[in-house]
Amino acid sequence: MGSDKRNFRSNYYEKVGCRSIEEKKSLEILLKEKPWDKVKLKQFSLRFMIPTSYRYLVWKVQLGVLPTYTDLHSFVSTQRQAQFNDLQHALKVMRIVDNNTPKPQLFLAMFMLESGRLHYNFNLQMDCGMVPISRTLLQMYDDDVDVYWLAKGFYNFVEQFEKDIPKLIDSTKSLLEKEDQDLYRFLQDKNVLDCLPLNKWYTSCFAGILDESALVKIWDKVCGGSSKVLVYVAIVLLVTLRRGILRCEDAEQVLRCIHDVPEEAEEVIANKSIELWQQCGSMIPGQGESIINKAKPEIHLR
Repeated sequence: MGSDKRNFRSNYYEKVGCRSIEEKKSLEILLKEKPWDKVKLKQFSLRFMIPTSYRYLVWKVQLGVLPTYTDLHSFVSTQRQAQFNDLQHALKVMRIVDNNTPKPQLFLAMFMLESGRLHYNFNLQMDCGMVPISRTLLQMYDDDVDVYWLAKGFYNFVEQFEKDIPKLIDSTKSLLEKEDQDLYRFLQDKNVLDCLPLNKWYTSCFAGILDESALVKIWDKVCGGSSKVLVYVAIVLLVTLRRGILRCEDAEQVLRCIHDVPEEAEEVIANKSIELWQQCGSMIPGQGESIINKAKPEIHLR
């Protein structure tokens, strides 16, 4: 009976978006270690959703904003603040930004300056995942300094797997064909298959496509070191919206449909994506394997 009550309670927490008490306690135990073990924290992030009260701090450590030695957090935070101010001041002296520059573009320019990639004809409006990532983080957190360093950490990870994005895109198309041949053929017939914004989705980690409450669940896995989870998000997003997509008459309507994700679908997409990713061993299945039929989830909306 005790086991049944525990399972019921755990299932209830999952349904309302909360993590079990046991998982929170497990994280607290990890955070008592000195120094923190970044590998264990990443493993926790890949296996569970980080509790909201700890996410901000855990993300900063996982993304290298803060060190694993907690005694140094205050000192490093002060240095991050000073470096942030220096970068911003330098850009203003160079007249690349001013007080009216939107923060996402400001952070992009700071990132380019810090990484030595700022050139004389730099375009603040360049298409770069750093901008939507920054914009989303600004909606989550109030501290501009932390947002910049978090955005930089996320985008540094994107750049690490950027060379593999063509493979991720090929895998996405292949998996979509296996899971929903009708949808795949429809997109192919409408000449939209190669126009899907997969590269943009992956380089922005779906920032600007899903809202913050759905994104944080996916970004927990990204912080844990997984880029493959993004493939599952793309597949589930397309299959979830299939009814609307199949009613489109041309490629423009299809692209508009997948850009305007219904609010009530976003949590479904995030939860099912992670569920499938975990059930498939957190990897992209090989030839002949099914990611959706294997788990048999119901992901149709309306």
